[in-house]
Amino acid sequence: MRLPTGQISRFGTLKSLLQRFAFLSLIGLTFALMLIGKADTVLVERARDAVADAVTPILRVMSEPAAVVSDFVNNLRELAAIREENAELREANTRLLQWQSVAQQLESENKSLRNLTGLVPEPSATFVTARVVADTGGAFAQSILITAGQISGVRKGQVVLAGEGLVGRVMQAGQLSARVLLITDINSRIPVLVGEAGNRAILVGDNGLRPRLLFLGNKTAAAPGDKVVTSGDAEAFPPGLPIGQVARMDDGVVEVEPYVVRDKIQHVRVADYGLTGILTQQAATK
Repeated sequence: MRLPTGQISRFGTLKSLLQRFAFLSLIGLTFALMLIGKADTVLVERARDAVADAVTPILRVMSEPAAVVSDFVNNLRELAAIREENAELREANTRLLQWQSVAQQLESENKSLRNLTGLVPEPSATFVTARVVADTGGAFAQSILITAGQISGVRKGQVVLAGEGLVGRVMQAGQLSARVLLITDINSRIPVLVGEAGNRAILVGDNGLRPRLLFLGNKTAAAPGDKVVTSGDAEAFPPGLPIGQVARMDDGVVEVEPYVVRDKIQHVRVADYGLTGILTQQAATK
């Protein structure tokens, strides 16, 4: 059933008036709220708090599913990472078991060879850690003063080490302090082995930054980059202590770059290997 044309026009006019009235009402309400906010800020703050209190439970309920989904996704990612890490650990464990088997075989073989040769085992070293308090390095001497002496078990001739390698040896030991002769001092003489071939030489200090190698077999016995370690000859130092590497070769002069930088030494370890070579030599010269 169709409405008369007049009624349709009246409905359209009424709808247009309602839309205009609603628009004007919203504008008026906005201005009223602005005026109330300027006039009574306490009331506005209370209304804002009331709205926040009313909306917060709704937001909390709405956020719970999102939090559950986020936790679920994070758990999936952690599970995948744990599986990957577990696979890597299994592979590493397999490799370690293989190395353990090899180490056990070598240990058994080494023990058998030692028994056959009647090799006397080297004594284990004892260590005393001390701090460097003075560096007396200069044009005529290369030594440092450390905070450990005879009370701590430090004795003349003992080996002094840092994390990188050999520092020198104790030249004087008081009750509470000791003086260490560095490997760069002009009075330092150390039997060493050079390179993989193990060519024997003597490391001699010259009060510079780089000590030199003397008494090498020939010019081809060393090359830049060759590692230099103690040989253990004359029981002055135990064998195998790292010293440095060959840095430069010029006209028969072979210079060694020490692993230990003198200016960066803060703490050292004084090691007692039970060696008597230095002490015996010194006693014989007196």
